[in-house]
Amino acid sequence: MIINTGQRTDIPAYYSDWFFRRIKEGYVYVRNPYYPQKVTEYVFDPKVVDCICFCTKNPRPMLKRLDEIKEYRQFWFVTITPYFKDIEPFVPHFKEVIQSFKELSLKVGKQAVAWRYDPIFMNQKYDFQYHLKAFRYMAKELSGYTDRCVISFIDLYEKTKKNFPSVKEVDINTQHNLVKEFVKIGKQYHIEIYSCLESIDFQQYGVHCEGCMSLEVIEKAIGVNLNIKSSQIRKGCQCLIGNDIGAYNTCLHGCLYCYANVNKKKVIEQYSLHDPMSPLLIGHLNDDDILVKAKQKSNICLQLSLDI
Repeated sequence: MIINTGQRTDIPAYYSDWFFRRIKEGYVYVRNPYYPQKVTEYVFDPKVVDCICFCTKNPRPMLKRLDEIKEYRQFWFVTITPYFKDIEPFVPHFKEVIQSFKELSLKVGKQAVAWRYDPIFMNQKYDFQYHLKAFRYMAKELSGYTDRCVISFIDLYEKTKKNFPSVKEVDINTQHNLVKEFVKIGKQYHIEIYSCLESIDFQQYGVHCEGCMSLEVIEKAIGVNLNIKSSQIRKGCQCLIGNDIGAYNTCLHGCLYCYANVNKKKVIEQYSLHDPMSPLLIGHLNDDDILVKAKQKSNICLQLSLDI
């Protein structure tokens, strides 16, 4: 099975000590965000966990401890965007994240690390030409350290509109023009472009639109074939996004566009309940919680070769 860590929060950036303790103790509890009384127990064991997927804006806190998970196959998304403190208050400067990306790539292999350039939005400060310049700079810096980049344009979820009221969607013509330029830049620096749940089909420009965490992407990253199918949680998306061990309203980056946090007050409240010793990311088990053990098995395709 695949364990995900990054759909709900940024574990490498803020909860790495907790994560490594969970690895050491061999299990983790995850509270269902929609049915809070239901808690699922996942076992951490390379025999049943085929891959651990990370998604982070700052892998730096984990870099010195990667030996502790060397027995696990890994796939990393590292988000590097060209915004500053007005948009991402507590994200390290993108030049720092680029350096961390390079170090991570050298440790786990470039096939296991992908660059995310998302979400893309525009205003007077971050306009079309700014994005082109920033993307070219980043692609040049990351060339040789990854072979793929995932892009997506901002989606105006209710949380996003509330926390970032001045933001607007990028119009369709601008999206097409920017994507065409990104593909050209990607080819120059040997980086393929993938889209993430875009309603517009960019395949005509050479973009991979089947999903940023599809079976094909994961297999390429970990070097084995898997007998697993996407649950199609989101229409048109073939990504394998289940089994996430994070929790919503817990990321401290403070990005204005964040879809995973309701507001700052809720994040601070949740973070105050974090105990690095607890099997749960936030809080502890309650007396009325229902603990369920996940059904886990390896999905690696075993191929037998016979000497005749």
